[in-house]
Amino acid sequence: MLDVYLLRHGQTSWNAAGNRYCGRTDIPLTEKGINQAELVRSQLEGIEFNAVYSSPLQRAYKTAEIACGGKKVIIDERLIEVDFGGWEGKTRAEFIEEDPGLWNNWDADPTDVKAGGTGETARDLTNRVDDFFHSVLQQHKTGSIMVVAHNGVNRLYLAHKLGMPMKHYRKLVQENSTVSMFQLDEDAELTLVHLNSKLK
Repeated sequence: MLDVYLLRHGQTSWNAAGNRYCGRTDIPLTEKGINQAELVRSQLEGIEFNAVYSSPLQRAYKTAEIACGGKKVIIDERLIEVDFGGWEGKTRAEFIEEDPGLWNNWDADPTDVKAGGTGETARDLTNRVDDFFHSVLQQHKTGSIMVVAHNGVNRLYLAHKLGMPMKHYRKLVQENSTVSMFQLDEDAELTLVHLNSKLK
């Protein structure tokens, strides 16, 4: 079994400003976000990671660099946040006011609905993240890895692997710089051990 420590990145200014949808916009951590990553490092101290993987966006990569305590961080494009299309940079209240029907369609079932009208579907996301974890299992069948990604990525992937209807992905909480830990067997079947946790 492979132990996967899945983190959401630390706080950004858009998280702090009414939770604006960052998506692919590459914005840095706030000072609070850096402090959050340092807390994660202390929480995971003593765990020997075989590898550390991160989204290419700086908010995730910087969180990974801090949280892993100096190990090499491997960037993987498949971990990048959902492409939110026209919702990028807006709060949910703002884009629902602009086009409530589009949000209602996504809210009812995001599987094959493009986020923001021009972005990714949930199926697009889960396919690429599934592909990432299958490739990781070719290299690490046992041991522990750290993966630092994003709110949309983490929740949609977990919902998919747990067999939940995709419309319920927001029922899985992923706060900034918290850890979810799960195990993957050789067939990439997932067992959830911790969700949104402070492990110490």
